[in-house]
Amino acid sequence: MKREKVIFKNSKGLILSGSLELPEDTTPKAFAIFSHCFTCNKNLINVKFISETLSENGIATLRFDFSGLGDSEGDFAKTDFTSNIDDLLHAAQFLEDNYEAPKLLVGHSLGGAASIIAANKIESVKALTTIGTPSTLDHIRRVFNNKLDEIMINGSAMVDVAGREMEIGRDFVEDLSRYSIKRSLNNLQKPILVMHSPEDDMVNIDHATNIFMAARHPKSFISLDNVDHLIKNIKDARYIGRLISAWSSKYI
Repeated sequence: MKREKVIFKNSKGLILSGSLELPEDTTPKAFAIFSHCFTCNKNLINVKFISETLSENGIATLRFDFSGLGDSEGDFAKTDFTSNIDDLLHAAQFLEDNYEAPKLLVGHSLGGAASIIAANKIESVKALTTIGTPSTLDHIRRVFNNKLDEIMINGSAMVDVAGREMEIGRDFVEDLSRYSIKRSLNNLQKPILVMHSPEDDMVNIDHATNIFMAARHPKSFISLDNVDHLIKNIKDARYIGRLISAWSSKYI
């Protein structure tokens, strides 16, 4: 496996930072994009080691920071779900322009929701995997429900997200209501693998049931027993990477 640091711009001209994991001594059989969770970044254990494992199995994988997070430019308080989707679409365009158009999308948590929307927009994508993904964007809203009035009155507020203080803006809250994950799944005519842990204490596994029921066939579900939401264990991350590689081989 070899790694290339890459940068590309989104529609606002912000420079986004990414790492492209490539197979060591062989031509990639396909390219993939990994989208990280809400307020996360490309260097989290789950993102890094799932991406590395995909590349070890012949799937070159681009992991990148959404705008305002990690090493990417931008003010997170001025981003929203639409900007996440825009960043993902520009990541796909970057691969198409410089390497090869992506055939696989992998998304964790809110990154999975963005991947569902984007999969309908990226013609080259042949398959999609979600990991610990909410079936409705109302779930994300609950993270800052106790600060909702402050956000709407003042334009933003500092919110505790998994132990970190993040500034959440009014645009982000209002933008969530523009999208229906269920409707996007109903329209998605591409294979989907839904992965979720019964022990996930941040996104209940019922969300996986709802995603699976809303999706069209062909669709698959894998229960990630004894795995936490953020997938902090490297062995778990590599296990998930191997499962995605095996499942997607039929489609890419």
